[in-house]
Amino acid sequence: QVQLVESGGGLVQAGGSLRLSCVASRDIFSIYAMGWYRQAPGMQRELVASISSGGSTNYADSVKARFVISRDNAKNTLYLQMDSLKPDDTAVYYCNAVLKLTPWRSENYWGQGTQVTVSS
Repeated sequence: QVQLVESGGGLVQAGGSLRLSCVASRDIFSIYAMGWYRQAPGMQRELVASISSGGSTNYADSVKARFVISRDNAKNTLYLQMDSLKPDDTAVYYCNAVLKLTPWRSENYWGQGTQVTVSS
């Protein structure tokens, strides 16, 4: 399994920037995929951005051109650079890792979450 610890959340004004970090307890080159999800109160958790072990990235339409997901394998760390933040970005952000055990079986691991609040 893998433990994930997020940091970097906080309070920022609209138009500002934050960078979230997620440190994994194992070499992330061995993780099939990693991503960032977010969940606002009363809302379902949604995918923000993901990155595969091969480096392919995917972004939600709402954050394209504003957020960038990246990874540093040497530091076992996943990042989310968030620019041009909007009040609608306010949510708890969670780091996710997918370990693929078989072609039909995978395991999802989650960090504890970090709060991002964007004021207007």
